[in-house]
Amino acid sequence: MSSDQDHLKQTDTEERFDFKKDSKEAFRSEKGLTEETIRAISEDKDEPEWMLERRLRALEQYHAMPMPTDWPGQPDLSEVDVDEIVPYIRPDVDVRGGVDDWTELPEDIKDTFDKLGIPEAEKNALSGVGAQYESEVVYQNMQERWEEKGVVFCNMDEAVQEHEELVREHFMTTCVPPSDNKFAALHGAVWSGGSFVYVPEDTTVDMPVQAYFRMNSEGMGQFEHTLIIAEEGSEVHYIEGCSAPKYSAFNLHSGGVEVFVNEDAHVQYSTVQNWSKNTYNLNTKRAIVEKNGRMEWISGSMGSKATMLYPSSILKGRGASDNHITIAFAGEGQNIDTGAKVYHNAPNTKSTIESKSISKDGGRTNYRGLVHIADGAHGSSTAVECDALMFDNESTSDTMPYMEINESTVDVAHEATVGKIGDEDVFYLQSRGLDDDDAKQMIVSGFIEPITEELPIEYAVELNRLVELEMEGSLG
Repeated sequence: MSSDQDHLKQTDTEERFDFKKDSKEAFRSEKGLTEETIRAISEDKDEPEWMLERRLRALEQYHAMPMPTDWPGQPDLSEVDVDEIVPYIRPDVDVRGGVDDWTELPEDIKDTFDKLGIPEAEKNALSGVGAQYESEVVYQNMQERWEEKGVVFCNMDEAVQEHEELVREHFMTTCVPPSDNKFAALHGAVWSGGSFVYVPEDTTVDMPVQAYFRMNSEGMGQFEHTLIIAEEGSEVHYIEGCSAPKYSAFNLHSGGVEVFVNEDAHVQYSTVQNWSKNTYNLNTKRAIVEKNGRMEWISGSMGSKATMLYPSSILKGRGASDNHITIAFAGEGQNIDTGAKVYHNAPNTKSTIESKSISKDGGRTNYRGLVHIADGAHGSSTAVECDALMFDNESTSDTMPYMEINESTVDVAHEATVGKIGDEDVFYLQSRGLDDDDAKQMIVSGFIEPITEELPIEYAVELNRLVELEMEGSLG
C-alpha cells in the first residue's frame, strides 16, 4: 500500500472517532451531584420508587467515601471534579428508550453513528445492536429469531420498566454494590442507559450482540449500566465499543457492568474503547460465575487521559472458569492502569490472565491484578502472564500482581516480561524490504495478536488500525 493510501486510511479512521456534532437536547441536568439532580434524573425517566431510593443511597455512600489516592503508581485523579460534570443529557429523540428503525433517528445522531460504522456492523454479523448517545440509548434492535427464543436485548431504562422483577433482583445488589468503591457509588447515583441482556436456559446466541456508547458533549459524564444474565446452559457474546471527541475540558466515563453466569453457561464480554485524551475512564466490571460456568473478558483500551479498569470474576461454583485477555496502549500524557481480579471461592476453579501493554512517548502502562484462592478451593489453578513493550526510554511499564493463596493444593503460575522493541528485530524486517515504521507496526501487530484473534474480524481490523494510529500520534 502506498504512503498516500496509508495517510488516507489513517485520516479516515481518525475522522471516524474525533468529530463533534451540535445536537439538540431534550433535557440537561445541572452540573454536580446533589439530591435535587438525582431526583430530576429519576423523574425524567419516570422510574419506580425503589430505583430512586437506590440512587439516593448510592449518593450518600459516594459522599462518605474518600477519593482513591493511596494505590502505588495510580493515575492522578486530582482533576476529576464531579461538581463540574454534567451527569445527564437526554438527546432530542421522539421515542423514549430508543427506536428500532434507523431511519427514525434525527439526522445529527444518525450521522454520528453512520460515521462510526453503525449500523453497518449490524448488517454484517450481529444478533442485535444498541447505540447510546450521551446519556440515553437512541437505537435498539434485536433479530426476531432470537426474540422468538426468549432472548431479551434492550436498554436498561426499558428493562427497569418492562423486566422490573429481574432488574430489581440483580441491579447493584450482590455483584457490584455501590459500597464497592467511590466510582461505583457515583455510578449507582447517576447511571443512565446501557444494555440489558437476558438469555434463557439452554439457548446459544451464536452471533454477537453489540452496544456502542458515544459521548459527544464537552464536560459531561457517561454512566451507562450493563446487566447480563445468562441462565443455565446458555451462551452469549457481548461486544461494546466506546468513543468521544477531543475537548479542552475533561470528560468522565464511569460505567458499571454486572454479569451473572449461571451453571454451565458461557459469557464472553469484549470491549474496544477509544476515548479521547481528555477522558477519565473509571469503570467497575464484575461477573459472578456459578458451577461449571465460564466467563471471558476481552479488552482493548486505547485513548483516555487516565484509565483505572480491573474486570473481576467471582468463581462461586465448583468447576467455574475465567479468562482475561487485555491490551493497553499509552502515549504522551497518558496513564493506563488496567488489570484483572479473580476470586476462587470454590474447588476446581480455573483462571488465566494474559495482559499486553504498549507505551511510547513517555506514556505509562501498569498491570494491577489480584488473584485470591480461598481456603477450601482445592484443585484450583491460576496462570498470569504480563508482557510489556516500550518504544523509548521515557516510557514506563509496571507489573503489580498480588496473590492471596489460602489453600495448599492449588497450581499457581506467574510470568512477566518487560522490554523495548529490539533493534535487531527491526533490522531483520527492514532487510526484508519494510521501512522502520512498517517494521515496528508488524512487531506490535504480532504482540497484540492474542486479543485480535478473539474478536470478530471487523473489530480485530479496527483494533489494529487504532494501534497503528496511536503509534503515528494521529489521535493525539
